[in-house]
Amino acid sequence: MPVDPPPPAPVEVERRPIIPPSLRRDTLPATVRHTAGRWRHIVAYHAVRVPWYAVVVLRAAMVGAVRTATRVTAWASLPETDRLLESATSAGDAALWLKLARELRGTRRARGLAVTAGVGAVVAAWTLLLPTLPTPWLAVVCLALVGMLARAGRDPGRPLIPPAIVTPRFRRLTADIVLRAYYAAKLGNPDKPDQQITFGSPMAREGEGSRVVVDLPYGKGLTDAVRTLPSIASGLDVSTSQVFISRDDSSVRRHVLWVADRDPLALPAGTTPLLARKPTDIWKPAPFGLNERGRPVALDMMWNSILIGAQPRQGKTFALRSLALYAALDPYVRISVFDGGGKPDWRIFSLVADRCGFGLAPDISGDPIDTLLFTLRELKKDVQRRYVELSKLPPAICPEGKLTRDIARDPDYGMPVWLLALDEFQEYFNTGNQDADKEIAELLVYLIRVAPAAGVIIGSATQRPSGIGSSGETSRRFTDFRDNHIIRFALKTGSWQVSDLVLGSGAYTEGLDSSTLLPQHKGVGILRGASDANPTVRTFLADAQHAEQIIHAARALRQAARTLTGQAAGVPVPARRDVLADVAAVFAGEPGLHWAEIAERLSATAPDVYADVTADVVSAQVRALGVPSVDVKRRGTVLKGARPAAIQPPPPRAAGSPPAATG
Repeated sequence: MPVDPPPPAPVEVERRPIIPPSLRRDTLPATVRHTAGRWRHIVAYHAVRVPWYAVVVLRAAMVGAVRTATRVTAWASLPETDRLLESATSAGDAALWLKLARELRGTRRARGLAVTAGVGAVVAAWTLLLPTLPTPWLAVVCLALVGMLARAGRDPGRPLIPPAIVTPRFRRLTADIVLRAYYAAKLGNPDKPDQQITFGSPMAREGEGSRVVVDLPYGKGLTDAVRTLPSIASGLDVSTSQVFISRDDSSVRRHVLWVADRDPLALPAGTTPLLARKPTDIWKPAPFGLNERGRPVALDMMWNSILIGAQPRQGKTFALRSLALYAALDPYVRISVFDGGGKPDWRIFSLVADRCGFGLAPDISGDPIDTLLFTLRELKKDVQRRYVELSKLPPAICPEGKLTRDIARDPDYGMPVWLLALDEFQEYFNTGNQDADKEIAELLVYLIRVAPAAGVIIGSATQRPSGIGSSGETSRRFTDFRDNHIIRFALKTGSWQVSDLVLGSGAYTEGLDSSTLLPQHKGVGILRGASDANPTVRTFLADAQHAEQIIHAARALRQAARTLTGQAAGVPVPARRDVLADVAAVFAGEPGLHWAEIAERLSATAPDVYADVTADVVSAQVRALGVPSVDVKRRGTVLKGARPAAIQPPPPRAAGSPPAATG
């Protein structure tokens, strides 16, 4: 029979960090910047007010001198004892009156002599000693004397010099306040034991807020808490933007509640660090903004596709442009920029972009739809070539057959990292030409699925994540393109359903709803898919002036590295092919050809344009230009095709009209 008791089970304890979070390597620079900025503000605030402070202090010193003289005189004369003499007189007690009078005369004589001696000593020191002191010491004595008199003369309860920084008051979060809020939101019932709310951790400070793990009653979950977030905020007596709820993976009914001391989303994150205009490295995360706790958020762009969605004028273009600016400062990244809205925000990128297009209408630089199609076709071919070339490289150079930083930066391999930025991309699914829409949709869906693993980064922004408002194959491909993005960033949206379209299915059930963001929170959004956490990010500001400065620096870097290509290097986009002329050229005097034969001959004569063309594509493009599809008998087989007599050159396209079908 065992005599010794079993060893006690180990007790799980919370270990406090050896180094405070604010002093760790990743947060130390921000802490130093914050502290230095705070003291810089304090010094500057008081420095410009020194003349006024001198007036305030001298006035207080004069008041203090009068108060001091009055107090010393009162101490020496004992005016409060007059009431004792009056009381003795009223009582008719002559003996008491005489006794008090004798004691008062003695006390007043002694105190009067002390005051006279003190005043004499001060006058003697002032006239005899002070003139012999060096000027610095004399200044110190005078300042000390003025300071003491000013302190004596200041208003009670009010500082003589106001502080430069006022610490805002915030509500201290307690367990009772949290329980009150959750019960008010009908998430539990304190009178029923099985419906009571408990805590999974002690209340703790985290950053500029309070954090606690909340366990809801059985049958309740995170979705219920998210749905009642405004009620919880009301119960906590704070604004909705101060309350953040996130999932705890240990239980469906458990979540983390973090309540900010003040609205963290109302504070701007500041200007972008890219204003330093130093070279960047696309293989390292790009600075994106600050989370709700004020910590830096960086975005790893490599191997990723990024979707940004929001209502108009909420900052989606600025967010996508900040990532493109980071890529631009890496001279080894090839950039293609297309803005379906044609806004001026992106036009400065023509200084560094290999290919770029703005809006849908042709301009002096060409047809943006043709340029986009040319770029997408080129990208598809390049991606296919990359996979073939990478598979041929030895493992010592290309581990696991994947693109590496050395390969991407070596011009001999011809596989640079490529950024494709598409703003208002919904416009490219509805250009007014169904054939162009279909081809663009097919190419974009292919690239979003395959290209990121080959070193092609796709950044897309839209104000219409719900679609292009039509049914059919192009609309379905729009959905495929939208849903295949890896990283998602949603700024202010109109509803939780639209938020889910941007952030991905199930985001709302995880507590992520960008419709709760306030309209005044410009540049603020929810980031999903970039890490295990889903922070609310205040993006760094890079306005048009900042973008111009950064792009000029990026162009200089590319000129030095000799990596300017395409339109930025002055190479024009290949002119749009005349499909009818190309088709007419393949007949070679024959009375008619099947569509499959036409596609095969086009691919053989112009592989750079028609390498992937099919009979259906050729038929659709040519029929869109007015050429009928007729029965053609070839080698005993009758199939649909075209005859050369029906082919006429297309009319010239006017600015603002939809593009003609292209090869």
